[in-house]
Amino acid sequence: MDNITARRDHDTLGGRIQRSRETLGMATSQLAARLGVKPETMRGWERDRAEPRANKLITLAGILGVSPAWLIGGYGAAPEDEPVPGSDHADRLAALRSRRDGLDREIARLEEQDSAAG
Repeated sequence: MDNITARRDHDTLGGRIQRSRETLGMATSQLAARLGVKPETMRGWERDRAEPRANKLITLAGILGVSPAWLIGGYGAAPEDEPVPGSDHADRLAALRSRRDGLDREIARLEEQDSAAG
């Protein structure tokens, strides 16, 4: 079994959206506003009553700081289970940059595997 499959998150799309949002300490209404949808729409996605269109899903992944592959199917690295520490803007920014760096390392590792295999 490869490393990606071994790290599959078995939650639903809605569960992953909600977990990511909560990890960032965002309210549903805040995330909805950033994405340009109604809070009711966001709640429907988080409760698995509906799914976002592809363009919203990609934007949502970017806002949440997760990969689209993780958001859609649970493949790859999940956000930390604990909320971002501190409510201070600088602390949150530093934590998000750290996550981004981790994602960059994971992307580089996968690209190396791809080029070695091809």
